[in-house]
Amino acid sequence: MKDNDTTLSPDDGIPPPADTVQRICDHEHVLRTTAPRVIQSAGRTGAFAAGSERGRMRAADADRDRVVEFLNTAYSEGRLSKDEYDARLENAFSARTYADLDQLVTDLPAARAAVPAVAKTTVTPVAKTNGLAIASLACGVAQFAFGPVATIPAIVLGHMARYQIKRTGEQGAGLALAGLILGWATVILGIVLIVVGLVIAAGMHGTIPMH
Repeated sequence: MKDNDTTLSPDDGIPPPADTVQRICDHEHVLRTTAPRVIQSAGRTGAFAAGSERGRMRAADADRDRVVEFLNTAYSEGRLSKDEYDARLENAFSARTYADLDQLVTDLPAARAAVPAVAKTTVTPVAKTNGLAIASLACGVAQFAFGPVATIPAIVLGHMARYQIKRTGEQGAGLALAGLILGWATVILGIVLIVVGLVIAAGMHGTIPMH
Protein backbone atom coordinates (compact mmCIF):
# COMPACT_ATOMS: atom_id res chain seq x y z
CA MET A 1 0.00 0.00 0.00
CA LYS A 2 1.35 3.41 -0.97
CA ASP A 3 1.52 6.31 1.42
CA ASN A 4 -1.28 8.37 -0.21
CA ASP A 5 -3.38 5.45 -1.41
CA THR A 6 -6.47 4.59 0.65
CA THR A 7 -7.14 1.35 -1.18
CA LEU A 8 -6.18 -1.96 0.42
CA SER A 9 -3.83 -4.08 -1.63
CA PRO A 10 -4.37 -7.85 -1.51
CA ASP A 11 -0.61 -8.39 -1.67
CA ASP A 12 0.02 -6.57 1.58
CA GLY A 13 0.42 -8.97 4.37
CA ILE A 14 0.35 -6.36 7.09
CA PRO A 15 -3.17 -5.25 8.10
CA PRO A 16 -3.74 -1.53 7.68
CA PRO A 17 -3.94 0.73 10.68
CA ALA A 18 -7.36 1.48 12.19
CA ASP A 19 -7.38 5.10 11.06
CA THR A 20 -6.72 4.03 7.48
CA VAL A 21 -9.67 1.63 7.56
CA GLN A 22 -11.89 4.42 8.93
CA ARG A 23 -10.83 6.77 6.13
CA ILE A 24 -11.62 4.12 3.53
CA CYS A 25 -15.06 3.52 5.03
CA ASP A 26 -15.79 7.23 5.15
CA HIS A 27 -14.70 7.64 1.54
CA GLU A 28 -17.01 4.83 0.36
CA HIS A 29 -19.90 6.30 2.39
CA VAL A 30 -19.40 9.68 0.77
CA LEU A 31 -19.44 8.10 -2.67
CA ARG A 32 -22.66 6.21 -1.91
CA THR A 33 -24.49 9.25 -0.54
CA THR A 34 -23.17 11.89 -2.94
CA ALA A 35 -23.83 10.14 -6.25
CA PRO A 36 -27.64 10.02 -5.93
CA ARG A 37 -27.70 13.67 -4.87
CA VAL A 38 -25.62 14.65 -7.88
CA ILE A 39 -28.02 12.79 -10.19
CA GLN A 40 -31.07 14.34 -8.50
CA SER A 41 -29.52 17.81 -8.66
CA ALA A 42 -28.79 17.33 -12.33
CA GLY A 43 -32.47 16.47 -12.91
CA ARG A 44 -33.64 19.59 -11.10
CA THR A 45 -31.15 21.68 -13.05
CA GLY A 46 -32.51 20.34 -16.34
CA ALA A 47 -36.09 21.02 -15.30
CA PHE A 48 -35.20 24.54 -14.21
CA ALA A 49 -33.43 25.16 -17.50
CA ALA A 50 -36.53 24.02 -19.38
CA GLY A 51 -38.80 26.42 -17.45
CA SER A 52 -36.38 29.27 -17.03
CA GLU A 53 -37.14 30.63 -20.49
CA ARG A 54 -40.77 31.27 -19.57
CA GLY A 55 -39.80 32.54 -16.12
CA ARG A 56 -37.64 35.28 -17.64
CA MET A 57 -40.50 36.56 -19.80
CA ARG A 58 -42.13 39.83 -18.78
CA ALA A 59 -45.57 39.53 -17.18
CA ALA A 60 -48.50 41.61 -18.38
CA ASP A 61 -51.13 43.42 -16.31
CA ALA A 62 -53.61 40.64 -17.11
CA ASP A 63 -51.21 38.09 -15.63
CA ARG A 64 -50.87 40.14 -12.44
CA ASP A 65 -54.65 40.49 -12.19
CA ARG A 66 -55.04 36.74 -12.60
CA VAL A 67 -52.61 36.07 -9.74
CA VAL A 68 -54.41 38.64 -7.58
CA GLU A 69 -57.66 36.74 -8.19
CA PHE A 70 -55.94 33.51 -7.10
CA LEU A 71 -54.75 35.19 -3.93
CA ASN A 72 -58.18 36.65 -3.21
CA THR A 73 -59.75 33.21 -3.53
CA ALA A 74 -57.08 31.59 -1.37
CA TYR A 75 -57.53 34.27 1.32
CA SER A 76 -61.32 33.92 1.29
CA GLU A 77 -60.94 30.14 1.73
CA GLY A 78 -58.61 30.59 4.70
CA ARG A 79 -55.49 29.32 2.96
CA LEU A 80 -53.56 32.52 3.67
CA SER A 81 -53.30 34.65 6.77
CA LYS A 82 -53.83 38.38 6.60
CA ASP A 83 -50.10 39.11 6.69
CA GLU A 84 -49.34 36.52 4.00
CA TYR A 85 -52.13 37.85 1.83
CA ASP A 86 -50.95 41.45 2.12
CA ALA A 87 -47.33 40.53 1.41
CA ARG A 88 -48.16 38.40 -1.62
CA LEU A 89 -50.58 40.98 -2.93
CA GLU A 90 -47.90 43.65 -2.81
CA ASN A 91 -45.43 41.35 -4.54
CA ALA A 92 -47.98 40.50 -7.21
CA PHE A 93 -48.46 44.14 -8.14
CA SER A 94 -44.71 44.71 -8.27
CA ALA A 95 -43.86 41.48 -10.11
CA ARG A 96 -41.97 41.89 -13.38
CA THR A 97 -41.61 38.34 -14.74
CA TYR A 98 -43.57 35.10 -14.79
CA ALA A 99 -41.11 33.65 -12.30
CA ASP A 100 -41.98 36.42 -9.83
CA LEU A 101 -45.66 35.58 -10.16
CA ASP A 102 -45.23 31.80 -10.09
CA GLN A 103 -43.48 31.84 -6.72
CA LEU A 104 -46.52 33.58 -5.19
CA VAL A 105 -48.96 30.78 -6.03
CA THR A 106 -46.83 27.63 -6.21
CA ASP A 107 -48.12 26.41 -2.81
CA LEU A 108 -51.76 27.22 -3.62
CA PRO A 109 -54.24 25.03 -5.47
CA ALA A 110 -55.62 26.31 -8.71
CA ALA A 111 -58.15 29.00 -7.87
CA ARG A 112 -61.65 28.36 -9.07
CA ALA A 113 -62.86 30.76 -11.72
CA ALA A 114 -65.38 33.09 -10.17
CA VAL A 115 -68.26 32.94 -12.63
CA PRO A 116 -71.31 35.00 -11.52
CA ALA A 117 -74.48 33.18 -11.52
CA VAL A 118 -76.66 34.35 -14.26
CA ALA A 119 -80.14 34.77 -12.90
CA LYS A 120 -82.78 33.36 -15.14
CA THR A 121 -85.08 36.12 -16.31
CA THR A 122 -88.62 34.98 -16.79
CA VAL A 123 -90.46 37.15 -19.28
CA THR A 124 -94.12 37.16 -18.44
CA PRO A 125 -96.17 37.76 -21.55
CA VAL A 126 -98.64 40.60 -21.32
CA ALA A 127 -102.14 39.18 -21.03
CA LYS A 128 -104.44 40.28 -23.81
CA THR A 129 -107.73 42.03 -23.18
CA ASN A 130 -110.78 39.83 -23.37
CA GLY A 131 -112.82 40.56 -26.50
CA LEU A 132 -116.17 39.90 -24.85
CA ALA A 133 -115.36 42.48 -22.17
CA ILE A 134 -114.75 45.09 -24.88
CA ALA A 135 -117.99 44.11 -26.60
CA SER A 136 -119.93 44.34 -23.32
CA LEU A 137 -118.71 47.88 -22.68
CA ALA A 138 -119.42 48.85 -26.29
CA CYS A 139 -123.00 47.60 -26.01
CA GLY A 140 -123.45 49.39 -22.69
CA VAL A 141 -122.36 52.69 -24.28
CA ALA A 142 -124.44 52.00 -27.40
CA GLN A 143 -127.59 52.04 -25.28
CA PHE A 144 -127.47 55.83 -25.29
CA ALA A 145 -127.70 55.79 -29.07
CA PHE A 146 -129.80 52.74 -29.85
CA GLY A 147 -131.85 52.43 -26.70
CA PRO A 148 -132.69 49.13 -24.98
CA VAL A 149 -131.72 47.14 -28.06
CA ALA A 150 -128.11 46.89 -26.78
CA THR A 151 -129.00 46.35 -23.13
CA ILE A 152 -129.38 42.55 -23.16
CA PRO A 153 -126.16 42.01 -25.19
CA ALA A 154 -124.26 44.24 -22.73
CA ILE A 155 -125.40 42.14 -19.77
CA VAL A 156 -124.93 38.74 -21.43
CA LEU A 157 -121.49 39.58 -22.87
CA GLY A 158 -120.40 41.07 -19.53
CA HIS A 159 -121.14 37.86 -17.60
CA MET A 160 -119.49 35.71 -20.27
CA ALA A 161 -116.41 37.93 -20.24
CA ARG A 162 -116.00 37.72 -16.46
CA TYR A 163 -116.21 33.94 -16.59
CA GLN A 164 -113.57 33.71 -19.31
CA ILE A 165 -111.28 36.17 -17.52
CA LYS A 166 -111.35 34.07 -14.34
CA ARG A 167 -110.48 30.96 -16.36
CA THR A 168 -107.82 32.38 -18.70
CA GLY A 169 -106.36 35.26 -16.68
CA GLU A 170 -106.95 37.78 -19.46
CA GLN A 171 -107.34 41.47 -18.84
CA GLY A 172 -110.60 43.39 -19.19
CA ALA A 173 -112.38 42.62 -15.93
CA GLY A 174 -113.02 46.34 -15.45
CA LEU A 175 -114.46 46.69 -18.96
CA ALA A 176 -116.79 43.75 -18.40
CA LEU A 177 -117.91 45.18 -15.06
CA ALA A 178 -118.56 48.58 -16.66
CA GLY A 179 -120.66 46.94 -19.39
CA LEU A 180 -122.66 45.05 -16.78
CA ILE A 181 -123.25 48.19 -14.74
CA LEU A 182 -124.48 50.10 -17.77
CA GLY A 183 -126.70 47.21 -18.87
CA TRP A 184 -128.28 46.56 -15.50
CA ALA A 185 -128.62 50.29 -14.85
CA THR A 186 -130.61 50.59 -18.05
CA VAL A 187 -132.78 47.65 -17.01
CA ILE A 188 -133.42 49.14 -13.58
CA LEU A 189 -134.07 52.54 -15.10
CA GLY A 190 -136.52 51.00 -17.54
CA ILE A 191 -138.33 49.18 -14.74
CA VAL A 192 -138.54 52.39 -12.71
CA LEU A 193 -139.91 54.28 -15.69
CA ILE A 194 -142.49 51.59 -16.33
CA VAL A 195 -143.61 51.62 -12.69
CA VAL A 196 -143.83 55.40 -12.64
CA GLY A 197 -145.79 55.34 -15.86
CA LEU A 198 -148.22 52.83 -14.48
CA VAL A 199 -148.64 54.87 -11.32
CA ILE A 200 -149.26 58.02 -13.29
CA ALA A 201 -151.70 56.22 -15.56
CA ALA A 202 -153.58 54.77 -12.62
CA GLY A 203 -153.75 58.17 -10.95
CA MET A 204 -155.01 59.78 -14.05
CA HIS A 205 -157.61 57.05 -14.44
CA GLY A 206 -158.76 57.54 -10.83
CA THR A 207 -159.25 61.28 -11.29
CA ILE A 208 -161.47 60.96 -14.33
CA PRO A 209 -165.04 62.08 -13.24
CA MET A 210 -167.82 59.47 -13.52
CA HIS A 211 -170.91 60.52 -15.50
